[in-house]
Amino acid sequence: MPDSNPPVKKQRSEKSRPSVFWVLAALVIPIGSLLARFRVVDADKLPRTGAFILTPNHYSEIDPVMMGMVSWKLGRLPRFLAKESLFTVPVLGWFLRRSGQVPVARGGSARGAAPLDAARKIAEEGRIVIIYPEGSLTRDPDMWPMRGKTGAARMALETGLPVIPIAHWGTQQVMARYSKKISWFPRKTIDVKVGDPVDLSAFRDRPLDNTTLTEATGVIMDAITRLLEDLRGEKAPAERWDPTQHNQKETGRFDG
Repeated sequence: MPDSNPPVKKQRSEKSRPSVFWVLAALVIPIGSLLARFRVVDADKLPRTGAFILTPNHYSEIDPVMMGMVSWKLGRLPRFLAKESLFTVPVLGWFLRRSGQVPVARGGSARGAAPLDAARKIAEEGRIVIIYPEGSLTRDPDMWPMRGKTGAARMALETGLPVIPIAHWGTQQVMARYSKKISWFPRKTIDVKVGDPVDLSAFRDRPLDNTTLTEATGVIMDAITRLLEDLRGEKAPAERWDPTQHNQKETGRFDG
């Protein structure tokens, strides 16, 4: 008897389609591969198709490059929330616009209308966006995730996009926190762990006020922290570092 089930059509990887990412990958991947190798745990938890928000921890200025490489290696095209001023830089701005990066005004977040519109377009096209919930490099003395900003939670709850947490450890060996200097040799190893989608169902029917968004953000940060604990083999502090309680200058490239 012939098989009544039609053959399953294999999904094409995003990166298999011609795009400006091919140019970016040709420029970045060879250099990045000289700097570091990646050991990815639970890579199969990163959906190969469909739209979602990817939320990494953030402790080095070179994190976006490393996370972009991981995303590319796993078959997804990385799109970040990036400072609007970067889009005015010659050549760089062209690449940012052509590769679908999302501009965020200085001091802004995913709360603005433009990023949310971009997120909706990403959802419609089955793409992903990478948001650093901390908004800047962590200020925790031991580089544990600090208190997050509410942009990723707001975007997820307003658009219905799932949130996939991801943690990495070892990037600080390539570029130390607050440093602009790259360590080229020896080649470093960066450990990465992908988590299950964050369960935000408890917040779906609640008003998107500050209390709801803060609680939802805490759930996202907890998920990222647990992944990092697994990678580091140690427990994070019981109380998450809160930059609003400390007199430390806030800096960082990507806002969430």
